[in-house]
Amino acid sequence: MRPTSALISHGHGVVPEPGPLTRRALRADDVAVRVDWCGVCHSDLHALHSRRPGDPPLVPGHECTGRVAALGTEVTGLAVGDVVAVGNIVDSCGGCAMCRAGQENYCAEFPTLTYGGTDRRDGTPTQGAWAGEIVVRDRFVHPLPAGLDPAAAAPLLCAGVTVWEPLRAAGVGPGSRVAVAGLGGLGHLAVRLAVALGASVTVLTRTADKAGDARALGADDVVVSTDESAMAAVRDRFSLVIDTIAAPHELGPLLRTVALDGTLCSLGFLGPVTVETMDLLLRRKRLTSSGSGGLPSTRELLAFCAEHGVVADVERLPADRIGEALDRLARNDVRYRVVLDMAGISEGRPLAD
Repeated sequence: MRPTSALISHGHGVVPEPGPLTRRALRADDVAVRVDWCGVCHSDLHALHSRRPGDPPLVPGHECTGRVAALGTEVTGLAVGDVVAVGNIVDSCGGCAMCRAGQENYCAEFPTLTYGGTDRRDGTPTQGAWAGEIVVRDRFVHPLPAGLDPAAAAPLLCAGVTVWEPLRAAGVGPGSRVAVAGLGGLGHLAVRLAVALGASVTVLTRTADKAGDARALGADDVVVSTDESAMAAVRDRFSLVIDTIAAPHELGPLLRTVALDGTLCSLGFLGPVTVETMDLLLRRKRLTSSGSGGLPSTRELLAFCAEHGVVADVERLPADRIGEALDRLARNDVRYRVVLDMAGISEGRPLAD
């Protein structure tokens, strides 16, 4: 077994605190990664507040970078000390149609999540990367291309690949007109990636206070979604609208900005929505969604980001300030991703009170 330390939550909504954690002994195809940086995602906040009495302790964190600490006996292509990244999937069945197609994120047996999942070999609960070390099946450990800042690259493994797959599925490139609704952790990367792909990008936002940020990210235009005349002016305009808004909201106004045979991809809100069929019927519009990314897509994204200099806008916080990070995330007071410096945890030093 491999002892380490982690930020562990022991109850509903409880801010994780440092404590001991034991990782499994390395299997032949395992990689142990010393975690240097790990992002704080809305999914982490949701997981902490969704816990029920009697649930086992939970270590969140599913977008991290670090260095290889040890290798299983059958692992090739990696060496101790290599800089690598791990996302929100750490295993899949490998044999279903989706896995064979490189869409492990849609595994027929459901992919093994980095935390809150169940290890498919021994049945134990998986624990995440707010920890000094994580042990992962080798296929799900991604070499980090040279030139990418490991802290700013960590969110690419969740927020980045989540918007990358729909951009690629829609064939976004030069001549495409893309709108991004919401400018948070997902949205700001959607803007950067769409711009790097050559698209004309518009940001749809409830207020104008992020207009400067949107243009700094490369957006060509900003439309205030609460301004009816401004929204009317972009009716039927966009080939793809990526909706990253995390709160409940109406899809109708966004669908009305989609062009003939265009697509609204809803990513931010995981809950029930109501759709008027007429908003889809007119101009043959499509409503879709996407979840995470498969292994080929993830590696394609990392290579693309290295080539085009795309990373997340991050604020680095030491791991002992996790309570502050979660509070600010709940208040939408983050531009645009908090990344935890796990050095104290990784080196076994006690964190500050």
